[in-house]
Amino acid sequence: MTPPSEPAPASAAFTIPTPLTRLTGVRHPIVQTGMGWVAGPRLVSAAANAGALGILASATMTLDQLRSAVREVKARTDQPFGVNLRADAGDARERVKVIVEEGVKVASFALAPSRELIAELKDAGAVVIPSIGARRHAEKVAAWGADAVIVQGGEGGGHTGEVATSVLLPQVVDAVDIPVVGAGGFRDGRGLVAALAYGAAGVAMGTRFLLTSDSTVPDAVKAKYLAASVKDVTVTTAVDGLPHRMLRSELVDSLENAGRTRALLHAVRRATGFKKLSGLSWPQMMRDGLAMKHGKDLTWSQVLLAANTPMLLKASMVEGRTDLGVMASGQVAGLIEDLPSCAELVDRVMTEARKTLESLPTPP
Repeated sequence: MTPPSEPAPASAAFTIPTPLTRLTGVRHPIVQTGMGWVAGPRLVSAAANAGALGILASATMTLDQLRSAVREVKARTDQPFGVNLRADAGDARERVKVIVEEGVKVASFALAPSRELIAELKDAGAVVIPSIGARRHAEKVAAWGADAVIVQGGEGGGHTGEVATSVLLPQVVDAVDIPVVGAGGFRDGRGLVAALAYGAAGVAMGTRFLLTSDSTVPDAVKAKYLAASVKDVTVTTAVDGLPHRMLRSELVDSLENAGRTRALLHAVRRATGFKKLSGLSWPQMMRDGLAMKHGKDLTWSQVLLAANTPMLLKASMVEGRTDLGVMASGQVAGLIEDLPSCAELVDRVMTEARKTLESLPTPP
């Protein structure tokens, strides 16, 4: 078990105070994002001990597992950390209650939380940081009382939009008066300095933290990420009908090339696995599917796949079965070549940021 107060590397003494560090109490303006099946207690505590804001992914956990995971992180580190929640989860309020009772510093959301959830968390002293992909969403949650936002551009992994970070980030910075954290395409100190120049309060990185020695993703799966070029990271709607950035694989190709009947058979087989894991009944899954299909042009196979996308991720990220699962990935995977520890990564980012700042030309 990692000691609660693992000393930071000497060069990590260089810090860049920003509204994000002041808001959350972390040493460095770096966020490790809440990736399902990836951002568990080991990775989150390692990121927190390195001085970043570690975010625990809770969407794939039961309430009891969430409480246990939070307590494990607290046993591994005395630094601030957060928990990522799905605002549309049926038990979202119960999950909020868990993180409030456990004294979690930050509540992050994959989808915009309601005004009521934000107020409930803030009344309990938690910092609320939703992730958004458009300026109007940032404006909405800012008006509802969010303390900061994470802005993911199209380069980011998982569900993503079409607007590049370099366009979206300054647009959101200009639109709201709360701290903005850039996500999508960041991996090093140069990127951190660039984000700060745009007016951001820090950067959030998913794929870069996934590819560390502290990540529990199987080594064989990490090897596929390291071998990928930028062109091997693609955006597809074949998985669940929504744009999803991931590594191209035989499964992705088969889903894109499958006819409707074959795609439906694939979806039913995987939905059966998700039913077993989640404990949901078929009627519950069908009701969820109908709700997801409402207002969207999705086939039933896409609806079923959307309902059990967590199983497709688990197959790769936990079981190492890349033939049966998908590998969500930021485009930046094509530039990553090694597996440092979280401490080494954060130290490297801050050292590069210092050198980049020192190398900038000064006015005459």
